[in-house]
Amino acid sequence: MRVGFIGLGSQGAPMARRIVDAGFPLTVWARRAETTAAFADTAAEIAQSPRTLASVSDLVCICVVDDAGVGQVVDGNHGVLAGLQHGATLAIHSTVNPVTCRELAQRAEQVGISVIDAPVSGGGPAAAEGKLLIMTGGDELVIAQCRPVFETFADTIVRLGDVGAGQLAKLVNNLVFTSHLGIAANAMELGARLCLDEASLIQVLTQGSGTSFALNAISGMGTLERFGTVAGPLLRKDVRLIQEITASADLALGPIIQAADTALTAMGHNW
Repeated sequence: MRVGFIGLGSQGAPMARRIVDAGFPLTVWARRAETTAAFADTAAEIAQSPRTLASVSDLVCICVVDDAGVGQVVDGNHGVLAGLQHGATLAIHSTVNPVTCRELAQRAEQVGISVIDAPVSGGGPAAAEGKLLIMTGGDELVIAQCRPVFETFADTIVRLGDVGAGQLAKLVNNLVFTSHLGIAANAMELGARLCLDEASLIQVLTQGSGTSFALNAISGMGTLERFGTVAGPLLRKDVRLIQEITASADLALGPIIQAADTALTAMGHNW
C-alpha cells in the first residue's frame, strides 16, 4: 500500500517515520520545507502539493490540528480529494468534529473514495514507540485494509462504529483527561492546605490507587499553567466540541464538565 502523510508535527512526524521505516512506500507534504527535511535520510518522497501526494497514494493519512486545517489540505484544486484515485482511502487522524468527517465521507463516496476517521491518543513518545491508540469509525473492510499501516505506529486499534464514531470516542476521552487534570490539580491544592510535602504527596498519588495518566502528566510538568502552554489550546478545542455536540443532542454532561472547566481555567485557557 502506497501511503501519503500530511501533518508532520510532534505526533504526526513519528507516525510517518514508523510507516516508512516499516517499508511502506511513503510520500509526505508540508507547508514548511524544514518539516520534511527530517525525512531526508529515509526513502520517503516529498510532494509539491497535497494533490500530488494523493495522486501517488492508496491511503492518505491526515494529522493536522483542527477542522479548518483538514479543509485546507483536502479541498480545492490542489487538495487531496482532487488527486486521489478511485478506490483510495482517506484517514483523518486529526481530532475534529464528527460532522466534518461525515460530510467529507459523503462527498468522497461520490467519486469512489473511502473516508475513515482514526484519531489517535498517546502523544509523540507513544507514536515513536509504536504504541498509539487509534479510535476508528467507518467501513470495517476499509479499516481492515488500513490496519497493516496503522499497526506500524499503534498497538491498539478499536472500531467504534460508522464514520464519526472514532471522533466521538476521542472527544469523550479528552474530556475525561481534562477533567482528571482538574481533579489532580485540586488534590495537590488540598495537600498544600494540609501542609503535606508536595514531592512526597506526588509519590503517594502516582503510585497509589488515586493515580491517573493526568496526575503523572502534571507531576512531570510542575503546574497546570505550565502544562497548559503545551496542551491547553487543543484540550479547550476538544472540550468545546463535545459540549456543542452534547448540547445539540440535549444531553447533560454533569460534574465531568465542571472538573474540565477547573483544569482549563488553571491552564489559562478557559472560555
